[in-house]
Amino acid sequence: MFVNLIVLLIVIAIAVFFGRLTYRAIKAQRLWVKIAGGLGAGLLTLLFAAIAFLGAKGMADLYFPGAAPAPDLTVEGTPEQIARGEYLVNIACVGCHSPVGPDGRPTGEHPLSGGWNIAEAEGFGFIGDMVAENLTPGGKLAEYSDGELFRVLRYSINKQGHELGMMSFLPYRELSNNDTEAIIAYLRSLPPVPTTGVTGDNMNFLGAIMSGAGLFGEPPPPAPAVVNAPPQGENAEYGKYVATFGECRGCHGTDMTGSPATSVSPAIVNPRPFVGSLTLEEFIQTMRTGVRPNGTPFNEGMPWQNASKMTDEDLSALFAYLTTDP
Repeated sequence: MFVNLIVLLIVIAIAVFFGRLTYRAIKAQRLWVKIAGGLGAGLLTLLFAAIAFLGAKGMADLYFPGAAPAPDLTVEGTPEQIARGEYLVNIACVGCHSPVGPDGRPTGEHPLSGGWNIAEAEGFGFIGDMVAENLTPGGKLAEYSDGELFRVLRYSINKQGHELGMMSFLPYRELSNNDTEAIIAYLRSLPPVPTTGVTGDNMNFLGAIMSGAGLFGEPPPPAPAVVNAPPQGENAEYGKYVATFGECRGCHGTDMTGSPATSVSPAIVNPRPFVGSLTLEEFIQTMRTGVRPNGTPFNEGMPWQNASKMTDEDLSALFAYLTTDP
């Protein structure tokens, strides 16, 4: 935050400098100085003023998101909560927060010690670092109250009150209160693993400018205070909830009809036509193996391993959702 503030002040100073040059050029006696100097310095004033405005807007959104205080919450940590949390975490969290393997990507295995720099790995490291957190009690988890962890999952706001860039675009804010507390209960039950490097978001000033300009795509709507999950069942309503904790909607769009490209991500296809061409049995087999019925595997960017850990009942609900008109 401090470095970005210094850069913002420098940009503002440059804008003021060119603004003064513009004024002096306009007041000059010679016509060519008025025209050339006024236009040149004026354009540079506008440019740096725009950069300062967008950077300040992005920084305000990031560092002062107007978050509500963390709720006063103590998670009981019952065996039932821990079991439900384990199921959800092994589908939703392990894909990013597991250790980095030799190929530079998360292994998808425990411990959830984090360390994967998502921004660098996905080709947008020029905006700064976004390093997956250590979710075991050996990391920042130990410093957070249950209410602060709840706020992270529901509102994508960390202990310092700053917005979490990557998390804010994921659909976990739509998890029910019960499931959110179950995740907290399970994470608290894990054995601590020490953090070996810096984790968390560290967006630079360029990232703040791009955020202020809306170049990261349309953010999701504000999260409600209370969320209740629909009754479990092999139907489209519950299937949408499965697509939420399975993080399908984070990539394929809120209604699972695809997502447009942004400045830092490619377009994501609409999966509904493909799923509509399958039987339920073919869909479950495809999600379990990552291989389509015609023998072709999913591309590398498709995290089918998440869905492979779902129960048959949840996959059936997901199939019902994807084969129902949104």
